[in-house]
Amino acid sequence: MAPLEITASRADPALLDLPWEQPLEDWPDEILAALPRGISRHVVRFARVSGRVLALKEIDHTLARREYDMLKVLGRLGIPAVTPFAVISGRTTPQGDPLDAVLITRHLQFSLPYRAVFSQVSRQDTAHRLLDALAVLLVRLHLEGFYWGDVSLSNTLFRRDAGAFAAYIVDVETGNLHEQLSDGQRSYDLDLARTNIIGELMDLQAGDMIDPESDPVEVGDDLVRRYNDLWDALTAREQFSTDDRWRVSARIEKLNKLGFDVGELEITTDLDGTSLSIRPKVVDAGHHARRLMRLTGIDAQENQARRLLNDLDHYRAATEQQAEEEEFVAHEWLQRQYEPVVRAIPRGMRSKLEPPEFFHEVLEHKWFLSEERGADVSLDDTVRDYILTVLVHRPDEKSLVTTETSALPIIES
Repeated sequence: MAPLEITASRADPALLDLPWEQPLEDWPDEILAALPRGISRHVVRFARVSGRVLALKEIDHTLARREYDMLKVLGRLGIPAVTPFAVISGRTTPQGDPLDAVLITRHLQFSLPYRAVFSQVSRQDTAHRLLDALAVLLVRLHLEGFYWGDVSLSNTLFRRDAGAFAAYIVDVETGNLHEQLSDGQRSYDLDLARTNIIGELMDLQAGDMIDPESDPVEVGDDLVRRYNDLWDALTAREQFSTDDRWRVSARIEKLNKLGFDVGELEITTDLDGTSLSIRPKVVDAGHHARRLMRLTGIDAQENQARRLLNDLDHYRAATEQQAEEEEFVAHEWLQRQYEPVVRAIPRGMRSKLEPPEFFHEVLEHKWFLSEERGADVSLDDTVRDYILTVLVHRPDEKSLVTTETSALPIIES
């Protein structure tokens, strides 16, 4: 048998114990992790190695190495993507027949392929919430000059994000990084996304996984609208009188609300100096997540961070500490509000939701309980009720142990 070639930043010797002489589809169940898989043109399996879950995709060596390198680049750019772990090549069967290489990525904890999302979440607007997340991801990729070439729900993983979803790119086999994308490249990528998503939603309808009365074409068109609205908000030039210079700050504030920071703003005046023209040159996603991390050290998705920061602001007002330093109040909120709530999660249920998502859902549950009872319900009482009536029925999303999405319970989200 030919020697294996392992390309990895930090090679794990335990990889050598896996049966690389067998095609992935023939690997025994005892070494595989049963996690929900999306639709792929390649054989994909999950395996537990040294206490971590890895995703393995059988693919041509050249493509595997190219995708491994591209995922590393996207990671350095701060794009939400799966993390590359290794490439295994030089595989042969015991008879000496060559086998494709295997690209290994880290399993993205608490993530779901879109079919698992639809199996769990029965709300009517699930498709639109997924497409909101995908539109944001596609805009971020295009801002960095990345042409995806195979945009689809199948090539994306989703994580809960305070009632919404955050999208992560999984498959970059056809992607290319450019200094800047042309409008034609962006339009082609967007049109491909629309076509693929309409087909995927039609497939879900055929499987009775979404409302048969819903219109996949309308949903696909909605993705295009959401993408174009966000792209214009981030990149369009705005012109106004020099007397309206406050609109510069207003434009930045609007982008902050969308979750983007402005790193550089281009400001020009006309020849007689009576009007200004502004256009963001450098925008960076994750405004609220960075602020929350700076104040509290909590690593959260963007919408989760927005929700937690709102609760921090509410706490600051309720405790009449508006004049105090923000960092001081944040430290107190962390100790008195956030940490007691997440520590209350029973050890056996900690793989059901990420702590920031759990805190968000507790806040939502507090509002519902208070409405129902006509009086303010304490956070302690809310946590106990949520654990007993809601959390106990949730599946473990850190590593869902099933490949049959039809077996997953339906959860209202």
